[in-house]
Amino acid sequence: MSADPPPATSTPLERDARLVNARDGEIRPGDIAIGVIIGRTGEFFDFFVYAIASVLVFPAWVFPYADPLTGTLYSFALFSLAFIGRPLGTLLFTEIDRRHGRGVKLTIALFLLGGSTMAIALLPSHAQVGALSAWLLGFFRLCQGIALGGSWDGLPTLLAFNSPRGKRGWYAMIPQLGAPIGLFMASVLFAYFLAILAPQDFLQWGWRYPFFVALAINVVALFARLRMVATPEFTRLFKSGELQPSPPFETLFAEWRVILLGAFAPLASFALFHLMAVFPLSYVELYTDTDPLRFLLLQAAGTLVCMAAILASGVVADRTGRRAVLGVSALLIGIFSGFAPQLLGAGPLGEALYMLGGFALLGLAFGQSSGVVNEAFRPYYRYSGAAIVSNSAWFLGAGFAPLIALFIASRFGLWSVGLYLLSGVICTLAALAINREWGKAPANA
Repeated sequence: MSADPPPATSTPLERDARLVNARDGEIRPGDIAIGVIIGRTGEFFDFFVYAIASVLVFPAWVFPYADPLTGTLYSFALFSLAFIGRPLGTLLFTEIDRRHGRGVKLTIALFLLGGSTMAIALLPSHAQVGALSAWLLGFFRLCQGIALGGSWDGLPTLLAFNSPRGKRGWYAMIPQLGAPIGLFMASVLFAYFLAILAPQDFLQWGWRYPFFVALAINVVALFARLRMVATPEFTRLFKSGELQPSPPFETLFAEWRVILLGAFAPLASFALFHLMAVFPLSYVELYTDTDPLRFLLLQAAGTLVCMAAILASGVVADRTGRRAVLGVSALLIGIFSGFAPQLLGAGPLGEALYMLGGFALLGLAFGQSSGVVNEAFRPYYRYSGAAIVSNSAWFLGAGFAPLIALFIASRFGLWSVGLYLLSGVICTLAALAINREWGKAPANA
């Protein structure tokens, strides 16, 4: 087992975080929860700023030579590069973690994430540099994915280990709140600039401001996470091997069964995630007369419903078990897939029903989808295994979801999007059926 990284490998931010802990004393679960929420919110804000721009900006800015549908499909193809980069980031930054420590790894990863996002804000158009615009966008998007893969910090595991008895489901949902909070912030920010700017001004420079905001958020998120990494409890778990990075390939071969099942268990919620957060905006922008400003505000309202449902999932999971919540929510998503996508083409009322109902189901399922198999890993492999499971689940369930959904909807109609979502439901139910030990109430106690 590795010892603490030597002081020489600590970043100034990490040393400042240790001084804060020295003054404040022991970090409580509530402190960890705040750090986790801030960190995840920063990640998802970056993520959704890019996603919204993939619909409203990049088709015209980077692919003006293509028709709107083809340009959006090209944009979604570049969107998927981040999910290819995440496993690469895990490999690269795990080695940095092992050699130089968690603080150095997080500092590099989050500055790479913020730097890539700011670089996208400065992206020249196709009219200015030709095809180089698309190549630059793809490169920066890949860097975002590598940074996200490297930003895995083990804080959800630390939060789970510090959760009070009988509250595992409640504390498991806390990291998931970062997604709707990040989407709410991104949606409102883009809506604001759409409201105050003329369309030409928005396309020329207004869209850049949300990307610049990401740098400030990442700095706050970095310090919040380093403060948790510097806690005595984190150090103890690191020494014991519970949060020690094991070699990724060794982990993959040693724990392949847990990783495989863990990657498929949350697919229903992960597929629905992008079919609520990314795909609908592209469809209404291309095929309806809906004002994107109105739809972004509707999306922001949906995130509030999602937050409430995530909170509810924690309460229900502590009473019935996390596996039951995942299974029942997957069945409900399966029912939803049979009729709901068609609502997007049914006018304003249909759009509202799809968004609000879908976000409610997403909150219930997504709230308990994180780390559902982490306790099944042997302690030495838990930290790296959890990162591999997360990357694999996002890659399989969400990485190509907007691209696939828009493509099949354009070819076969909205009903085909329901079949795509149903495939994720089948994967989740199969994974839960194979391993009946995950998330039972006694394990969550």
